[in-house]
Amino acid sequence: MKTALLQLTSSDDPKANLAHINAMISDAVAEGAGYVLTPEVCNCVSTSRTHQIDVLRSEDQDPTLSGLREAASRHGIWLTLGSIAVKTADTDGRFANRQFLISPTGEIIARYDKIHMFDVDVSEQETYRESKGYRPGRQAMVAETPFANIGLTICYDVRFPHLYRRLAQSGAEVITVPSAFSPVTGQAHWQPLLQARAIETGCWILAPAQTGVHASSRSKARTTYGHSLVVSPWGEVVADAGEKPGIVYIELDRDKVAQARRRIPSLTLDAEFYGPDPK
Repeated sequence: MKTALLQLTSSDDPKANLAHINAMISDAVAEGAGYVLTPEVCNCVSTSRTHQIDVLRSEDQDPTLSGLREAASRHGIWLTLGSIAVKTADTDGRFANRQFLISPTGEIIARYDKIHMFDVDVSEQETYRESKGYRPGRQAMVAETPFANIGLTICYDVRFPHLYRRLAQSGAEVITVPSAFSPVTGQAHWQPLLQARAIETGCWILAPAQTGVHASSRSKARTTYGHSLVVSPWGEVVADAGEKPGIVYIELDRDKVAQARRRIPSLTLDAEFYGPDPK
């Protein structure tokens, strides 16, 4: 399956972002891609809660989701909508950071709400409290497709290896990691974390990313790291999009999953142990 990872510099304008994604999908399809992935929060990158309340919609009313379902159907492709921010019915008003796997008929095959919230203090100047605006999911997800079983994760999830092991042991051959990574943590940790998750699971790791400075009408512009990566089940980086918006392509071969797991069958060799207790 020829696979395309879109690297975007999304703004806080969902309409403009959708038009840009549609154009890039058309380019990817023209190059023969049958499976396309977008990064995290590709409908709206914003740190302004007021702006988010104004422009975000619930899943059933979201124009990015409906527009990209139509695009998947029109082009006859599989599409991972890496995530969009959507309104929920939660009483505290928090949003969901939600990923969708969409079939070539435009059907939603699977959805996944980001489990691990990015609540960190990278430095005195750079702090994040994702849980203030977004409520975490609780359900892990593996979806079956004709070309591979796909495990769904988002960004900060990549620091929690037990999630990836569970997905792989539940049948995942490919794991998606759409992201909007901080430049500081990206420089230090992005590639080694993705390689580690691939090596531990024997899965393809597909990590489309946001990149650059994101235009913002009502808040400080956010900057993201870029470097959309594809890592093979053996841990090799086989595609790196660098720092500019664009598309990278790979041939997704599920036989490489079986090959890696035959060589290192660690997913089937769990050993029981005791202690120490968590503190």
